[in-house]
Amino acid sequence: MFKSLPLLTATALLSTAGLAQAAEYTIDPTHTFVTFEVSHFATSTNRGRFDKKEGAVSFDRAAKSGKVDISFEVASVNTGTAAFDKHLRSADFFDAEQFPKARFVSDRFVFNGDQVSEVQGQFTLLGKTLPLTLKATRFNCYQSPMLKREVCGGDFEGVLDRAAHGMGYGVPGIPKDVRLLVQVEAVKQ
Repeated sequence: MFKSLPLLTATALLSTAGLAQAAEYTIDPTHTFVTFEVSHFATSTNRGRFDKKEGAVSFDRAAKSGKVDISFEVASVNTGTAAFDKHLRSADFFDAEQFPKARFVSDRFVFNGDQVSEVQGQFTLLGKTLPLTLKATRFNCYQSPMLKREVCGGDFEGVLDRAAHGMGYGVPGIPKDVRLLVQVEAVKQ
């Protein structure tokens, strides 16, 4: 019986080794931006961002896996034009009073070698949840000289079908496809 104790101990340590490498990160709202771009009658591009956001990331480099949960308050939409922001908050678009938050949740990180290449998840907007893939155009982790902690993040982008979520105002003059850009930095806890 005692001869198998070292083997059992080694097996237990090896089985939890992968778990020990997963790290938890909190979204840094000062270095995280959720922005969107949509064509305006094929003439110009309307852009906006959401100023209030929060979330968390779990990341395991060794297992090449991760989870993310990020949400933003749609009433914090900011295009730089107050009248346009008010219209975007209305029931024509984000219906901020009835649906105050949008949310992206994922437990599938796709890697190309050691680099995150995309994050596949579910996006909830106007109370409707649909699949959304965000492709990584840049991903990195670094030791922050100011925070004295590891920070991981990158630039991610995807195309959101706003009409599929129930936001059909202005289609087709204002296309249903919206380019969603998410710049994220998250601090290791």
